[in-house]
Amino acid sequence: MKVLVTGGGGFLGAAVCRRLAERGDTVHALQRHRSAALDELGVVQHLADVRDRGAVLAAAELCDAVVHCAAKAGVGGRARDYEHVNVDGTRHVLEACARAGARLVHTSSPSVVHAGRDLAGVDESVPYARRFLAAYPRTKAAAEGLVLGAAGRLVPAVALRPHLIWGPGDPHFLPRLAARRHRLWLLGRTDKPVDTVYIDNAAEAHVRALDLLEPGSPLVGRAYFISQGEPRGMGAWLNSLLAAAGLPPVTRRLPFVRPAYAAGALVEAAYRVPGVRGEPPLTRFLVNQASTAHWFDLSAARRDLGYRPSVDTATGLARLAAHLERRPLRAAR
Repeated sequence: MKVLVTGGGGFLGAAVCRRLAERGDTVHALQRHRSAALDELGVVQHLADVRDRGAVLAAAELCDAVVHCAAKAGVGGRARDYEHVNVDGTRHVLEACARAGARLVHTSSPSVVHAGRDLAGVDESVPYARRFLAAYPRTKAAAEGLVLGAAGRLVPAVALRPHLIWGPGDPHFLPRLAARRHRLWLLGRTDKPVDTVYIDNAAEAHVRALDLLEPGSPLVGRAYFISQGEPRGMGAWLNSLLAAAGLPPVTRRLPFVRPAYAAGALVEAAYRVPGVRGEPPLTRFLVNQASTAHWFDLSAARRDLGYRPSVDTATGLARLAAHLERRPLRAAR
């Protein structure tokens, strides 16, 4: 099979490329910067941005399938940049799939249904949030809507919602957590349970969806939550990651969430002042994420994808710790 992976140089995209290449598929990757790791795998690299319609169409030409991992994530930056990458980029991918006759596995996010309240064991019937506090979840919801709206009509397509991907090689979450650990507080009187997903399990779910997706498949037009199936308290999870990096735990707790929410609004306002750059250290979206439950009913993924996490959380943490012994975090030095 010839497969294009957008965002192939990223954390999830690279893991998907690795699995596909190791089993013998012809893998193409579209990303902005060349990856030595993908070179070693023999992946054909297209150095371009998903905002470049012509580049996306050319990269997908004659492909059997596309795994669309590319996205702009984060809580800072201009809203229009999220719109161009996450929404316009997805439009380009859909057009490319329709032209090539390719099926599409789209990487979405559980944040598309997070409305600031607990998501405790919910399934995929929970609706999109009506109001979003950040450009990332808003544009990811719009992108998922485009994909599911086109599914079956233009291309066989499915959306996966992996939650808080972690593991060896994570360039985003754990380094930021380590860098900010001295300023972190746990929010709320008690820890709310959250579920997450180890990188290998997230990649495996995408490959399973790719293999099962075809016209008439029950996957077409569906979205699926993907996680470990092992909810644990937010503080316990954060501290388990820090422990894997050899760092002390976060112990300070702010029992009242409203002051943090108000502070997040003030910080957001400060970062909208012309000339202020960077990612705000606190936002209302982050406060909501840190103070509410978000774990999911995986019945649909188990039934339709045959999804069973092959790496449990304890094993994943051990692998992460072994990796970080060899390659310590820069932020932790």
